[in-house]
Amino acid sequence: MIPFSGTVWRILFADQAGAPTAPARAPEGRFHHSGQWALYASLTPEGAGVAIRRYVGPQDPPRVIVPLLVTDARLADLRGRPEVSVVWQDIRASGAPAPSWAYSDAARVEGAQGLLYSSRSRPELSHIVLFGHGPVRAEGAPPLPWPGPELTTS
Repeated sequence: MIPFSGTVWRILFADQAGAPTAPARAPEGRFHHSGQWALYASLTPEGAGVAIRRYVGPQDPPRVIVPLLVTDARLADLRGRPEVSVVWQDIRASGAPAPSWAYSDAARVEGAQGLLYSSRSRPELSHIVLFGHGPVRAEGAPPLPWPGPELTTS
């Protein structure tokens, strides 16, 4: 477990900008299931764009990028472990549990407030998932228009 404080970046639909620390709307994600609370973000704006690229469609409504402040979070650091960042959606679609759930379930049991993990497609970039709203708050900066994935596909 490591301590973490700093700014993280989250891309949301523009109509969600008023609640930037709301949990993920999807009932399941890489590190949450069964109604578990999860907020996904990245350590850099570029990382946020890379993370969301898979979920962006040409007809999507506008998105914004917002900075959030994480303070004194206790995180499990799983960066540099490719097995943590597998494409979980296809496995889950087959009916099997997402293999990444084992990591987040174990971290929750150990008292972690979230995880740090590497980007699957760009391992030099890092993402964060928080398991509760306690260590995160809006930074106070206004949301900025997010131009789309074409700027983050390097």
